Amino acid sequence: MTEERVAAPSPYMSETDATQPRTLRLDDPAVVLKDVSMTYRVREEADKPWWKKPKVIEVEALKTINLAFSHGESIGIVGRNGSGKSTLTKLIAGSVLPTSGQVRASSVPVLLGVNAALVQQLSGRQNVILGCRAMGLSESRIKENYSKIVELAGLEGFMDLPMRTYSSGMSARLRFAIAAAAEPEILIVDEALNTGDAQFRERTRKRMDGLRENAGCVFLISHSMSTIREMTNRAIWIDKGELVMDGDPEEVTVAYRRYTWLLGKEGRQQDAADHRDSFKNRLRPVTIEEVNTRR
Repeated sequence: MTEERVAAPSPYMSETDATQPRTLRLDDPAVVLKDVSMTYRVREEADKPWWKKPKVIEVEALKTINLAFSHGESIGIVGRNGSGKSTLTKLIAGSVLPTSGQVRASSVPVLLGVNAALVQQLSGRQNVILGCRAMGLSESRIKENYSKIVELAGLEGFMDLPMRTYSSGMSARLRFAIAAAAEPEILIVDEALNTGDAQFRERTRKRMDGLRENAGCVFLISHSMSTIREMTNRAIWIDKGELVMDGDPEEVTVAYRRYTWLLGKEGRQQDAADHRDSFKNRLRPVTIEEVNTRR
């Protein structure tokens, strides 16, 4: 077994290297998932007599996975609905505990989702203040960053209106701008950047680049392949709870789009499965020997 000392490990390798497992020794990663799996237990909702206990079904949302992400990386996560993307991000954020294995992070991740709480009755200005305070920003830092938040969100002229008058896109842009103002070391963005014009996407890309340059680590979950290509420097593809591909965003998104195209064609399901498995089979087995995060 070969042993490498790396800062930004990626299990995705070419076919010529696929037979060689490797052990990763990690000095100071941002996030590490070591032998992590997640199984949910849900009750069957079939109609039964009231005196019979409902059957409990186990759903394997994420199969055993080993991944490590470094400071300075922006990682795109792609996959179909129900593939395990949201489970993975919840594990990274610490909002759920894994069934097995361990998740370690160098600081508390900030999870920014499409349903991130904003008070609809309050104005955009008031929500900025509340959101920044919730993330620990002092009053002076809030004043210092207020204009930057408004500019990034592109909401000049709307900040004194109640949030209930905002469109979903406006709300999503404001949530991202508030979260980015805190300069979190680990930021998880779940589908919150799929709205907005080209100018907003460019401002967002620059802001994410700034977070990475300050040794941050950004995770971006999106169904927009162009967003993944433009805003990340690494991408992973999850399907049926398994890691299929881990590598360059251009290569990953092209392979994933081909997979979804095949799935949509009548009689091509087996071709789609073969296409997916051709990449999954090229993943080298990875064992994480050391987990040395700051916390």
